[in-house]
Amino acid sequence: MALGYEFAVRPADIDETRLAGEDALDYVRRLAVEKARAETFPGELIVAADTIVVLDGEFLGKPLHPADARAMLRRLSGRRHSVSTGVAILDVDTNALEVAVETTLVSFARLEPAEISWYVASGEPMDKAGAYAIQGRASLFIEAIEGDYSNVVGLPVPVVYRMLRQRGVALPHFATGSRRPMM
Repeated sequence: MALGYEFAVRPADIDETRLAGEDALDYVRRLAVEKARAETFPGELIVAADTIVVLDGEFLGKPLHPADARAMLRRLSGRRHSVSTGVAILDVDTNALEVAVETTLVSFARLEPAEISWYVASGEPMDKAGAYAIQGRASLFIEAIEGDYSNVVGLPVPVVYRMLRQRGVALPHFATGSRRPMM
């Protein structure tokens, strides 16, 4: 992570089915909390997150197959949508939990069918909410963003930093007394 923290990455095996009537913000908030509580060990401070892409009130999850990715990209073409990420930080020893949600607006360029085919053929959209990765080849298609870029990547770094700082977790180079930031 850009802040210099070291994390152990453990995917959480949870049911990500949307509850009836659940809006995007409640959905990512709930999933982040469930992921944080999925597997815990004493002494840990857990950071968990989940991201959703929403266009016209409809959730765009990860595409099931290339045709699904093409359909999502056609819908996003020339349009603005929102990307929301829920972040939960759980102190396992005290059971203290803090949750935040960050939303960023993303404007896509109008895509030609050949561009969509090229992008889908790259394989990049297949495990990404909304069928695109802003930090990858899809960066070619982004006209504007309003909000935090790192949120669209999948983890709103400034939000995580503020949450950790509020918990008393210092930046690694401050904690060690070094004046040089860790890279």
